[in-house]
Amino acid sequence: MLTTVPASVAMLKVLEAWGVKHVYGYPGGSFNSTMSALEVEQDNIQYIQVRHEQVGALAAAAEAKLTGKIAVTFGSAGPGATNLLTGLYDAREDHAPVLALVGQVPHTNMNYNFFQEFDEGPMFADVACYCRTVMTGESLPYVVDKAIREAYRHQGVAVVIIPNDFGYVQIPDVPYKSSSPSDNKPTPLPEATPAEIDQVLAMISAAKRPVFHVGRGIRQGGEQLIALSKKLQIPIIMTGLTKGLIDEDYPGNLGFVNRVGSKSANEIMDIADLVIAIGADFPFANNVYTRHDFKFIQVDADAAQFGRHHYLDLGVWSDATYFVEQLLAKATPAAPSQFFQAAVADHQNWRDYQASLVDNPSEPLALEPLYHALNGIIDPDAIIALDVGDNTISLLRYLSLKPTNKWVVSALFASMGVGIPEAIAAKLNYPDRQVISISGDGAFSMVMQDLITEKKYHLPILNIVTSNTTLGFIRDEQADIPGMNDYSGIDLEDQDFVKIAEGMGIAGATVTKPADLPAALAQAQATIAAGQPFLLEAKVTKKRAFPVEALKVKIVDGRVEETVSPTYNVNRALQAPATLSDFFAEYDGQSLRPLQSFLDDAGVVLD
Repeated sequence: MLTTVPASVAMLKVLEAWGVKHVYGYPGGSFNSTMSALEVEQDNIQYIQVRHEQVGALAAAAEAKLTGKIAVTFGSAGPGATNLLTGLYDAREDHAPVLALVGQVPHTNMNYNFFQEFDEGPMFADVACYCRTVMTGESLPYVVDKAIREAYRHQGVAVVIIPNDFGYVQIPDVPYKSSSPSDNKPTPLPEATPAEIDQVLAMISAAKRPVFHVGRGIRQGGEQLIALSKKLQIPIIMTGLTKGLIDEDYPGNLGFVNRVGSKSANEIMDIADLVIAIGADFPFANNVYTRHDFKFIQVDADAAQFGRHHYLDLGVWSDATYFVEQLLAKATPAAPSQFFQAAVADHQNWRDYQASLVDNPSEPLALEPLYHALNGIIDPDAIIALDVGDNTISLLRYLSLKPTNKWVVSALFASMGVGIPEAIAAKLNYPDRQVISISGDGAFSMVMQDLITEKKYHLPILNIVTSNTTLGFIRDEQADIPGMNDYSGIDLEDQDFVKIAEGMGIAGATVTKPADLPAALAQAQATIAAGQPFLLEAKVTKKRAFPVEALKVKIVDGRVEETVSPTYNVNRALQAPATLSDFFAEYDGQSLRPLQSFLDDAGVVLD
């Protein structure tokens, strides 16, 4: 005799068959049929109660980014559904497979203006690659299974809207899942042809100042890229998400371009005559690629990305690492390059400058000593949950990450408040690894209620809050807006985050100067070793990080003309620099040199 099971339980069994271990959400009356099923299946799938649906969606997005596997969040009808959107857009923009289960009033009450009822489909139509409202109890597990396949297929968000009463319907207790061992096969990737490799080598040979601009598509191919850089004498510039994938101690790795990056990467990019973008999604192209003309080669495993950020001189549809390996095998070693030598020297000058900042004894605390201290405690396989803001600049410039580390951020949607949700997801999925969240005070205060989620589930996470009572990233942008005479709307009321944490039963410490760091970090490590979360509040300076974006580089009559942008500090919050040297000195960079001096030393002639 065929047995039956509630449709919501059958649906959860589908999730379990796909390997889902956690679902993040907050209950509501329109989601009770699924909550009932979660009680039934509690030994097989863990419900993580967050204190805001946005946190649940952001945590699911982070889980998908960290693991590459489908992650699940939910919200009830009405505000529970609307609160999911920020996290779902974060997942969409960063190509993370996420399933959102959304409550709806019983189907018998739909279209009657019932309490919390609204047509949810249109709201999710833009964010979702697949969005369906379940029409029968029998179809619920099938629709969820289909949604997971679509989320994987598009590396995006799938939404299933569930009228609450359908979850209670008894349906045949049979396997509804379609998952199979074939789902674990790696996706076949395109490969560059010999003819394409020849074309690339010919364009490199014709160029005088080529650079590699590399994204996270390089995956585990960092060592091969370094070998290629040495062989062809081409410097490497990275996009932000490549952090940790390519050894930053390699002298030819110039770091990152644009506002978060290095002086040297920005300068060298601005005189390059050939840019070879490899596996890179660079959303700031209109700030960087438009500054001067160059020839452009784009290598990407997704041909739909061609021309997304710059017109093509050559597109190569290929996996990034395979392309690098083929280029490395076929290329003949280049003669020592004066341009490469100048780029290396320029970047070494920048690295020496960075090293000089880690001993800054200032109070409030400078960010450089804080990140230097973190480098001393980070495990080789630590996971960093980064919120957005000034900490993005500091992490990319100062934190030492390796391929064995993981880190996660809201990269393209740049949603404030992701640090805590990311850390929760990281610790749940990698319980044996060190997890550190880093947030500014503005971002942290958006979601700090979910510190209690860390405590509830016994998640030993080091939460770092850099507090300076301002939205620093926006403050520095406003400084350069013509027509503004002061800052607007960026000042934050101060608060004691340690006391807030202590009110939740979480230990913490406040640091205001470098001398405070060793004891505070030792206390944090002891607390975490005891299985409890910890909050470290760092009272940090409001001083702007070195604004590489203010440097303007162009070639005039065979020489580099390097100046400070006329919009730099146009609101006169600081004294305007009279010379480039004055600009460097404003940021304790008296040792920094202009690009042309390195070109002169290396004997580079520009034309």
